[in-house]
Formats: sequence, structure tokens, C-alpha cells
Amino acid sequence: MSKSDVSRGETAYQQLKAAIQAGEMPPGSRVRELEIAERLGLSRTPAREAIRRLEAEGLISFTPRFGAVVSKLDHQETIELYDIREVLEGAAAGFAARHASVAEIEELEELIASEVDHFGQSKSMADLNRLIHSAIYHAAHNRFLKRSLIGLRDSMALLGGTTLRLPGRDESAHNEHLAILAAIKGRD
Repeated sequence: MSKSDVSRGETAYQQLKAAIQAGEMPPGSRVRELEIAERLGLSRTPAREAIRRLEAEGLISFTPRFGAVVSKLDHQETIELYDIREVLEGAAAGFAARHASVAEIEELEELIASEVDHFGQSKSMADLNRLIHSAIYHAAHNRFLKRSLIGLRDSMALLGGTTLRLPGRDESAHNEHLAILAAIKGRD
């Protein structure tokens, strides 16, 4: 495989993963190699490689007589996902309280303050929410925890839409972020 094939494969992987995370390809959607290749303007080889990588990560699964689909989580998997998210994100906030630099705390403050400008805009709130959580993961200064949380965030995309679409959820998320920020600033 040439270097350009590798970069095309990476491009296909990143774009397909982003489409799943953004909800453009909701759980249960068929993933056809040829359609992906055409959509991305690539040959089938990079599309096939992207599908295989996403299958290895659990974002795509193969159904007999149907082919590749964006994975769906059942009720028990959803409960388990939220349970582990609570544990890992709590750990990340705790590590951030102990290890975050002043600059990292200031960045987090700016991100959280900017949420107010995005109330009622679920897409931009979801993007901002990801940035806030990523900033906390980074401020935790634990590469293994960060890697686990990023994988967990990828799995959360399989739940479909964001809860930030629910009335009042953006404001309650903002208040939760303010409480987390206060704990991190207080080195709590």
C-alpha cells in the first residue's frame, strides 16, 4: 500500500467517523463501501479500510444478509456506557482539579462562558460540549484516562441524537459545567 493510499484510508476513516459522531449516519444505517467511496471521492480500498477500522472500534457492525451498519446499543449496553462515563469523567475532573495549569483553567472558563451564546442551538452546543469535555480530559494530565474517555465518547455517538436538544437541557448542562469548573478551580 502506497503512502497516498494510507492517507486516503485515514481521510476516509476520519470522515466516516465524523459522520457517525455528528449523527449524519444514525445507528442502524447501512454502510455501503461503494456509496462511501463515491461520497468521499475515493476508491473502494480506502473506504473498505475505514469500515474495517470502525468495525474494530465497535462503531460499525456486520449483520448477516444485510452487511455493514452503524452499530446500535441495546438497553443494557446504554446503561453500562453511562455508568462507566460517570466513573471516568468524575476521575478526569478529579485529576484536573489536582493537575490543571492556570492556562488550562482559563481555557475551560472561556469555553464554558461561551455556552450562553449558543443556548437553543443544539448542534453548536454539542460541539462546544465536546470541546469542554476534551479540555477537562487534557487538564487531567493522564494519557490513559484521556484515551479511554475519547473511546467512550465515540461509543456515545451510537446513542443517536444529543440530549442538548431537549428543552432547558443546554442551561442545565451549562450549570453542571460551572459546578465542575468551580471544583477544578477550588482544587477540590
